[in-house]
Amino acid sequence: MAKEYIDFETLKYLLYDVHQLEEVLDQDRFADHDKESLDMFLDSVKEFSDRELFPYIKEMDENPAYYEDGKVIVHKQVEVMMKKGGEMGLISGTFDYDAGGLQLPMMAYTASAFIQDAANNHLPGYVGLTLGAAELIVHFGSKTLNEIYVPNMLSGQWGGTMCLTEPQAGSSLSDVVTKAIPTEEGYYKISGQKIFISGGDHQYADNFVHLVLARIEGAPAGTKGISLFVVPKKRPGVNGNLIPNDVTTVADFQKLGQRGYCTTHLGFGDAGDCQGWLVGEAHQGLRYMFLMMNGARIAVGRGAAAIATAAYHASLQYAKERPQGRKLASDGKKNPEQGQTLIINHPDVRRMLLQQKVVAEGSLSLVLLASRYFDLKETLENKADKEKYTLLLELIIPMVKTYPSEMGAQAVSTGLQVLGGYGFCTDFILQQYHRDIRIFPIYEGTTGIQSQDLLGRKLLMENGKALELLTAEIMQTIQNASKYDDLRVYATKLGEKLQLAQKVIGFLVGFAQKGDYERFLSDATPFMEFLGNITMAWLWLDIANHAKNALVTGEKTHSESFYESKIHAMKFFFKYELPKTIGLAEILMDEEVLTIVGEKELFN
Repeated sequence: MAKEYIDFETLKYLLYDVHQLEEVLDQDRFADHDKESLDMFLDSVKEFSDRELFPYIKEMDENPAYYEDGKVIVHKQVEVMMKKGGEMGLISGTFDYDAGGLQLPMMAYTASAFIQDAANNHLPGYVGLTLGAAELIVHFGSKTLNEIYVPNMLSGQWGGTMCLTEPQAGSSLSDVVTKAIPTEEGYYKISGQKIFISGGDHQYADNFVHLVLARIEGAPAGTKGISLFVVPKKRPGVNGNLIPNDVTTVADFQKLGQRGYCTTHLGFGDAGDCQGWLVGEAHQGLRYMFLMMNGARIAVGRGAAAIATAAYHASLQYAKERPQGRKLASDGKKNPEQGQTLIINHPDVRRMLLQQKVVAEGSLSLVLLASRYFDLKETLENKADKEKYTLLLELIIPMVKTYPSEMGAQAVSTGLQVLGGYGFCTDFILQQYHRDIRIFPIYEGTTGIQSQDLLGRKLLMENGKALELLTAEIMQTIQNASKYDDLRVYATKLGEKLQLAQKVIGFLVGFAQKGDYERFLSDATPFMEFLGNITMAWLWLDIANHAKNALVTGEKTHSESFYESKIHAMKFFFKYELPKTIGLAEILMDEEVLTIVGEKELFN
């Protein structure tokens, strides 16, 4: 096991120096918080994660959740996570004081959850899903639903889930068939099945509050006919006692990774006695669920960034300890009498470690930026400013979910390569991180779905206004970097990539303008990779800007070598990652169409 799983100094640098959390704290909502209090909160989360999360990550993989006699049995640390999560505000952190929350900025909450995810990615989901379910009730549920369910969820006594997916529907939510039949008593009779329900059942919660998408009898077809219901595993009786609510745990899926995080198959109403209560208005369920989806997709990007970070630190530790081979002499030969060198001294190993570093730290920066936009759109009074940050957030959300997931998986695979044969062995953690992160490109809308959302909806939103705003943000960073002689060349490169992006977008949008939407979206995933790469280059240039400014002004809160390492990482990204956009642009602007179904079937 690695000795460390994150660089706390880098987390705080990105949080305070680069993304300027203290500016967000100026908003009235966060008046009770300051840097010192948030540092104490983050320090307590790190101490908790060191003690109760990190030591159990391998054990949870080796002793996965399992199904037995209608129940799911999970590792004992789930109980610690639920109870301590409630006590420490890890569930309620961002909620209003009135709801029992701490009114933390999303930025601070994201940083705290990142620490937990990096320590043990099998555990935070139990409280994260409970938070998401409670959030839906708080925002859209009646006063009665809030009073009955939310306090027990925020305390960690009751778990919460989101129940969207069905066996026959998968990601196509318009095909949801779970039924809701109204009764004169005010509740609905629920019947149907849901699959892939994370944290859907275990022995360490007194109850589970399922937020279920279902179709009220007689509702219109498609997504417009879907409603949202609170469906508890046990419903409160007249005397406050809990009564079984005909919610059955059918199975627990056995998975490639995240084996300590249970994923259940639930049945509703098999005996005809499952009661559910409508959340908000009828037929608005999908809208409600997707209003909460920005937070869920930030969480997925955050989790992937965290695993990539933990894998980087495990690889780095190994490279600093493993002697193998000898350095090349100036004549290009090796001296067999010379002692072995540590593998971190080999250029190719350094290249692999730097690739891990730029993906992990860049992904964390992206996730914190999204959290900043989220905080500002929620708290700023000025209407134009609110609209600006709302549009910026909507545009980057597909990339926030996708870049850390896809590139994080590549980075972890690279980390496994650093260890060579040992990376493939269970003695070392890399193979587990490799398995754990693989679900993240699938969670909360697959990469293909995110890519179509980015190109087909977000890019064209309000006649391209969101893209204009993002371009302006990038141009500001380019201007700032151009002030420094040794950053100017990278600012110029990024400017050229912006021009290339305009050319690619213009080419693709031409198909949409002609009504050829299938062609327009057929290469949405390569476009996601293209724009995600450019966005990441922007974030790295911004990180380097802040580092260079600290070195030039002398206003340093970190060591000189710390700042220099950030500038070096930016240079690595621009040399080894950013040029990939050239090949992607060639793919995207190629006239030949090879993936759209034609008259002849070509898969033989």
